[in-house]
Amino acid sequence: MTKIHPHCENLASQVNQVLELLQKNQEMRSHLDTYPVETSLRKAISPRFEIVFAGAFSAGKSMLINALLERELLYSAEGHATGIECYIEYAPLDKERVVMTFLSETEILQQIITISQRVNINLQDVSITDSYIIDGIKQKCQEIIDKEGGVNKSELAKQANALMLLAQGFETNKDKIKPHDNATYSMEQFNFNNLTEAASYARRGKNSAVLKRLDYYCYHPLLEDGNVLVDLPGIDAPIEKDAKLSLDKIANPDTSLVICVLKPASAGDLTQKETELLETIKSNPAIRNRVFYVFNRIDETWYSGQLRQRLDNLINSDFSHTNRVYKTSGLLGFYGSQIKNTSEVNRFGLDSIFTDSIKGIGGEEETPQFVSEFNNYCANSGKLTATNFRVSVNGYDTPNQNYVRILKEWGMPLIDKLIQDSGIIFFKEEITRYLTEEKRPELFKNLADDLQPLCLALKKDYQTQQRELDSQPQEIELMKQQELTRLNNKLQEIGNDFYSYLDEEVNRLINQENKQFNQDFQQLQSRFVNHLDELLDAFSVSETYSLAVKAHPRNQTAPLIAVLVEALYYISNSLEDVLIEELQYLVFNYVNDLVTAVRKQGFYLELTRLLNGDAGIYDELSALENKLYQALKAVATSECDRYVRETPQFYSEGTFSIYQFRETLKQTSQAYDASSMVEAEPAIRQLLKLDFEPKVNTTIRQVFRQTINQNIKTNLLPLAKQLADNILQQYDIARDNLQQTLEQEAKEKIAYNQKLMTEIQQDILVYNEAISGINNCLEAMKVFENKLPLINLLD
Repeated sequence: MTKIHPHCENLASQVNQVLELLQKNQEMRSHLDTYPVETSLRKAISPRFEIVFAGAFSAGKSMLINALLERELLYSAEGHATGIECYIEYAPLDKERVVMTFLSETEILQQIITISQRVNINLQDVSITDSYIIDGIKQKCQEIIDKEGGVNKSELAKQANALMLLAQGFETNKDKIKPHDNATYSMEQFNFNNLTEAASYARRGKNSAVLKRLDYYCYHPLLEDGNVLVDLPGIDAPIEKDAKLSLDKIANPDTSLVICVLKPASAGDLTQKETELLETIKSNPAIRNRVFYVFNRIDETWYSGQLRQRLDNLINSDFSHTNRVYKTSGLLGFYGSQIKNTSEVNRFGLDSIFTDSIKGIGGEEETPQFVSEFNNYCANSGKLTATNFRVSVNGYDTPNQNYVRILKEWGMPLIDKLIQDSGIIFFKEEITRYLTEEKRPELFKNLADDLQPLCLALKKDYQTQQRELDSQPQEIELMKQQELTRLNNKLQEIGNDFYSYLDEEVNRLINQENKQFNQDFQQLQSRFVNHLDELLDAFSVSETYSLAVKAHPRNQTAPLIAVLVEALYYISNSLEDVLIEELQYLVFNYVNDLVTAVRKQGFYLELTRLLNGDAGIYDELSALENKLYQALKAVATSECDRYVRETPQFYSEGTFSIYQFRETLKQTSQAYDASSMVEAEPAIRQLLKLDFEPKVNTTIRQVFRQTINQNIKTNLLPLAKQLADNILQQYDIARDNLQQTLEQEAKEKIAYNQKLMTEIQQDILVYNEAISGINNCLEAMKVFENKLPLINLLD
């Protein structure tokens, strides 16, 4: 269990008090991020410190954990089928235990199908509850292993062995496996008496293959202080959800430290998945720089100078940012530590540690992987060259015979050298030193570093507020005198703000940033264009012909040109009426919105407070509506009056309009009564449309918006300048008015300032108390260089 230092018992509430003070300040709250502080606080006070071993499939994560604990807890084999989650945390010696969670039938079936595809076994209508299916899988796997020459002879054989273990595991443990759910059992339910028995069961390949999660509670100094070792499936595990599980755990805020187990020692370069792993680690702010990079299987570089050079180049180029880089051989380090507890009696572990792995076919002993690597170390690694060990590996002896003979000759000093060369001792010392000496101070230093900018911002703000309030007059007469002295400047400032506001509004209008005005103008455009269409659709040649004849009582007929003239007058005047109506609506909305907006501005509110009025702003702006309307009405009348004249292009040779005119003239000349005119009505409408559409489009799309903008600008800005100047002339009125109200306002202002100063100083006291507590905690955790600042109170 993690023991909380007495000086740190209230750390969470003290940090939260600082964050609450920050939340009271809207400006700081908006630009200061408190998430890092919240994250580092959780890490500092959390009873758990999860250390995730992350790496590719078969990188040696489980073996590395076994080597650190010097106990064979976890199953470790290349090509192993399962992706077990394993959590190892502290328990007193007499309370060691393990909790086992099994895969479901559905999950096992998914894994069987996936690995079957990898070893080219075609499964159809798979039902793992049928014993003959399981027997068939085991038989095919054994055939592959035999064909390859043994379990460890090829990747295909390793995968086949993994599939066979999966089938055997289901067959052996089917009474513990549920169809769809994950069943969980304590070791007592298996009648195991101790952790060693339970771990031995879980470590057997066929059992390990069908386990989903193991929770070990065991005694080891490395696990004290809440340290939890987490072993997860490889980031490139054959089952996609297993690989995702590992990356999700790396991204989880509960993860505190990552031991990144990498394979370049055997592969030469980082794989794409390993690069993705490193990026995921960087993206999790909860991990920060708490990453140990372990290049496992370092022994493979002892036999290849090229591989060794590539690894060194990789470390120098990509890992120069950290000194937490380690080269290890988990296999040699772990089994070396186990061999130290053996003797010649049990053939240095062949008859104890390696009993299961040396059982071969036909009575011949298999060679454990450690024995092969040990012999290779003695003969080819070059690690014994400058030592007193003169070891020989005889070609006429079996590997096991060589192993036993060498240890009889040289004993445990050779094993000690092997363990030293494996890098495990150094790595274990470093991780132990970090967890026992550096972890807690670093967690609290991170918290202090994250708090520092927040505390400095609060200190600066509180000091500024105190100085500003302290500089304010504390007596009523002084307050009154100060306000009267500032009155002229205030009026000038209000006038300037008023003019600047209206100037900005005009610019917004011209730049088409006034959305409401834009909508109103678009409505004007639409109504104007649509009205032309309505007039053309409703146009009656019969009525227009009648008007032309009435204008000349002596005549009984009228020319086409007379009909067109009457139509030109009628349409032009109707368009003028609509344009004027829409302009009235546009101007009313604009002025009304402008007046409403001005009356909400701070300068206007301050002016009305000083004058008990607004210096005529409301009245003058309201009167602007009629002035603008009359000006724009005159423009509209002039614009539409010009529509009566045909455009010069209307009669230009080669245009469609002159062609249409001549065709229409031919049609209307067929008779001298109204009938020919009425029959030519569609053609006359088309003529009018050809004439009016370009005029209307020019007005409404190109000319009129600029005309409106110019009228508003030339009317509004001079008025704004006049009103701004008028505000400055209100000094006497403002002074008389202010003298009547100033004493009460001064009393209220002084009282308010005193209240504000009291509140600020109360907040400072709360802050100082919280910071003093945090600093005491930091000292207790041996963090001396990251003291957080206190704030002085003004008298």
